[in-house]
Amino acid sequence: MDHKFLTVQEEVSNKRKKDRKSKKDKKQKLAADAEDEAAAEEAARAEDNDESDKGWAVDKSVAVTGKGFDDPKYAPLKSFAAAALPPKVLDCCKGFDRPSPIQALAWPYLLEGRDFIGIAATGSGKTIAFGVPALMHVRKKLGKKAAKKGLPRCLMLAPTRELAQQIADVLTEAGAPCGINSVCLYGGTSKGPQISALKSGVEIVIGTPGRMKDLIEMGVCCLHEVSFVVLDEADRMLDMGFEPEVRAILSQTSSVRQMVMFSATWPFAVHQLAQEFMDPNPIKVVVGSEDLAANHDVMQIVEVLDDRARDSRLVALLDKYHRAQSNRVLVFVLYKREVGRVEAMLNKRGWKAVSVHGDKAQHDRTKALSLFKEGKCPLMIATDVASRGLDIPDVEVVINYSFPLTTEDYVHRIGRTGRAGKKGCTYILYSSGQGTCW
Repeated sequence: MDHKFLTVQEEVSNKRKKDRKSKKDKKQKLAADAEDEAAAEEAARAEDNDESDKGWAVDKSVAVTGKGFDDPKYAPLKSFAAAALPPKVLDCCKGFDRPSPIQALAWPYLLEGRDFIGIAATGSGKTIAFGVPALMHVRKKLGKKAAKKGLPRCLMLAPTRELAQQIADVLTEAGAPCGINSVCLYGGTSKGPQISALKSGVEIVIGTPGRMKDLIEMGVCCLHEVSFVVLDEADRMLDMGFEPEVRAILSQTSSVRQMVMFSATWPFAVHQLAQEFMDPNPIKVVVGSEDLAANHDVMQIVEVLDDRARDSRLVALLDKYHRAQSNRVLVFVLYKREVGRVEAMLNKRGWKAVSVHGDKAQHDRTKALSLFKEGKCPLMIATDVASRGLDIPDVEVVINYSFPLTTEDYVHRIGRTGRAGKKGCTYILYSSGQGTCW
C-alpha cells in the first residue's frame, strides 16, 4: 500500500517536473522566437531605412551633371520637411507623402539659385519642382527694402493654354498662403481681364508665347523685374514654332536671371536655346532618358482593321471598359473635323462625351476639360491639343481612334494614362487608309 502510494507520488512528482520543464522549454522557445522576430523586425527596419536613404534611386535611372553637382549641400531631399522652408510655402505639398524624384533633385539646386535643366516624363511632379522655388524666389525679392510690390518677378512659359492654366491653378493655390499673386495669359479669350490682373499687380506670370508677346508689345506686360524664368515643355514649344516668340520674350526679362528649363526630350534646338540663355555649366538632371520613350506602365494593344470597322470597334471597346460610364476614357483623333463626327456618332449610340480641339472657343475647351477632370463626363474625344497639359492621374484607357502623325505625338497621347505610378491601357485602331505607320 505504502509502496503503491509512493509510486503514485513519484509519478505525480515526475509529471510536475516534466510540466515545469515543458513550460520552461516553451518559454525559452517563445523568447527565442521573440528574439528572432525582433531581429527580423530590426533587419526589416534597417532595410527600410536603407531603402529610404536610397529613396527613388532604387527604382529610377537618374543622371546629374553640371558644375559642382556633387557638392554635399545639393543632396537630394528625403522629405519635404528636409528643405527647411516656411510652412506657408510647403502648404501645397501636404497632400504628398514625399518628394517625387524630380522634386527631390531639383529643389536643392533651384533654391540655391542655380540654372537648371530637368528632363523628366510628364506626370512626374514638375510643376511643384519649379513652383516652390519660384515662391521662395519671390519672397526673397519682396523681402528687400527697395523692392517694388506688384511687379512680376517670375515668368513661366508653356506651349498650350491647357498646360498654362494647369500651372496657374497650382501656383495660385500654392501662392495664396504666402500672399503671392499669379495671372495666366493665353489666347483664345478676351485680353481685358488679363490686362486688369496685370495692372492690379502680380508677382508670377504664366502664359503661352503668342499672348505674352501681344501683351508685351501693347505695353501692358512689363517683365524687366523678372529674374526667375521657367520654360516648361521646351521641346513642345519649339516644335510648335514658338522659338521667335520665346527669344523675344526672354529678351524682355532681367539680364540677371535664373533660368529653368523642363522638357520631356532634349533635341538639338532646345540644347541651343539653353546654351544661349543659360550659364555655361547649368545643372542638368535626367530622370529616365533624354530620348523619347513610351511609358512602361502602359499596356499597348494595336489592332489592324478596315477603316469602316473603326466606329463599331470603338463602341465595343467602350462597352468593355466604360460600361458604367464612371471611369475616365480618352479617345484621340487626328483631325478637328473628326472630333465632331465621332462625338455625334457616340452620342447617337447613347454615350455621353465631351470634346476638345484647337478651333473650339477657350471657354468651351475649359468647360469640357473640367467636366472630364471632375468625372461628371468621364469620356472625352480630343485631337493632339490634349496630348500634353492634362495632369489627370486616373485616366484608365486611351483609345487612338486615328493614328498620330509622329512618334512624339503617339508617346504623349498614351502618356495620358499610366500616370503617377499607376497602370494604364491604350488601344491603337490602325487601318490601311491611314497611310504608313511612321
